[in-house]
Amino acid sequence: MAMTSLERAEAAEHAMSQELDRIVVKSVIYTSGERDPREPLPRQPDQGKLYMMGHDPRLPRMPEKPTLFDFYKYRFGPSTHVLQSARLARKNGVDQKIVLACLLHDISVNGFIRGDHGYWGAQLVEPYVDEEVSWAIRHHQVLRFFADESYGYKYPDSYIRLFGADYTPDPYVQEAYKRAREHKWYETSRLITVNDLYAFDPNALVELEEFTDVVGRHFKQPKEGLGFDHSPSAHMWRTINYPTKYL
Repeated sequence: MAMTSLERAEAAEHAMSQELDRIVVKSVIYTSGERDPREPLPRQPDQGKLYMMGHDPRLPRMPEKPTLFDFYKYRFGPSTHVLQSARLARKNGVDQKIVLACLLHDISVNGFIRGDHGYWGAQLVEPYVDEEVSWAIRHHQVLRFFADESYGYKYPDSYIRLFGADYTPDPYVQEAYKRAREHKWYETSRLITVNDLYAFDPNALVELEEFTDVVGRHFKQPKEGLGFDHSPSAHMWRTINYPTKYL
């Protein structure tokens, strides 16, 4: 019987892990949906190996005191979109805090998890940015689903292609939108969506270093390094740093 795509991927993963001197076990969230999370993972023969409890040698090693830019360079997926978004925001003359918010708004998608990415992204950066910035990042995910012609924002055509013309946002999204509309920082979050929508030019080349000054002014980089400063989100940065750590 031919192997499924998941079985082929698991076999390839297993073959790669066999070349390591540590055993790698994926957390449930990495496989849930592709397999029933209630089913136990088959135990790998340890062959005298120890389990992964630190840096995974298949990944580039992070500095001892990683900065935000280190995560962009060594752990996040392609960041073209957020870089374009931040440049567009700057070109449109918005406040530097909004430029930073545009640079950060999709980091959960790029490096952590897609579902509720606005909430996860806001939680990642909350200890290090102005409260207005984290609020705007949290709610941009919600606002993307609702047009606002006063800002020139239409419902994205891409959402129709991705989710279908009859898609209706979940009730919690609709409720969050109603609250956001009445919030003092609604405009800040809405400006992320405005500068988010059109930032997908495959030919535009934007360097991360364009935003060194903005990040330096408005992102409170911990001296211990992201993940090691005991903030409420430090564990999330450590998880991105060490994604295959057993415990």
